[in-house]
Amino acid sequence: MASMAELDGHMMMDKTLYNGALKWMYAMAVATFISATFIRAPYGRHSRHGWGSSISPRLAWFLMESPTVWMSAILFPYGRMSSNPTSQILLMAFLAHYIHRTCIYPLRMRPGSKPYPISIAAMGFIFNIYNTYLQIRWISHYGIYTAGWLGSPKFLVGLLVFITGMIINMWADSVLLSLRRGSEGYKIPRGGLFQYVSCPNYLGEMVEWLGWAVMTWSFAGLSFFLYTAANLGPRAAAHHDWYHKQFPQRYPKSRKVIIPFVY
Repeated sequence: MASMAELDGHMMMDKTLYNGALKWMYAMAVATFISATFIRAPYGRHSRHGWGSSISPRLAWFLMESPTVWMSAILFPYGRMSSNPTSQILLMAFLAHYIHRTCIYPLRMRPGSKPYPISIAAMGFIFNIYNTYLQIRWISHYGIYTAGWLGSPKFLVGLLVFITGMIINMWADSVLLSLRRGSEGYKIPRGGLFQYVSCPNYLGEMVEWLGWAVMTWSFAGLSFFLYTAANLGPRAAAHHDWYHKQFPQRYPKSRKVIIPFVY
């Protein structure tokens, strides 16, 4: 059996690894914002040659999002707070998003959608391993949540924001998927938040992870929100420009990029 000194050493190594990975997440957010501002990821409407072999977008989405599910199942039980009801509820919220994103969303995609570069799917796969480690290790091991946390304003407000963002995200995805069903071309989405912004699906996801940052009240949650904004903000701007070029006369001039009335 391992001695107390060995156990303490392992715990210190784990803590050092975790803190280092968390710092890199913030650095990655900055690097991602810069790169995404100047380079449009080549999938969907921005698909283009030169990024290597491609696979079905359904398979790509399933594979690159899947680490969030199986890594959660592997990591969570080994955390010292895994039996904490608050930690378990936070896990349920995390998985609610990612089970939908991994298993349900790909099946709703239109058959025959543009191929997805393996290189981009691989980057998404690696990021999801990395981020799942940060989020799940926090809620299962390093985050200390008392019995009263579920009734605290931080948790309740965060949960409300998270659910609101998830509803917006799923609704916007449904609108976009319905426009592409049975059609080879793109159309202008209308109604609801599409009256105000070009990408309410991205807005919803950003709102979700803002809620996550609040309900976990953690640097891990905050890093994920900042990374999501750094990634989806420039992507939304690229979509907005694309719409204006694709529909120069018909696209609403008053529609903002991602934040109603602001940007």
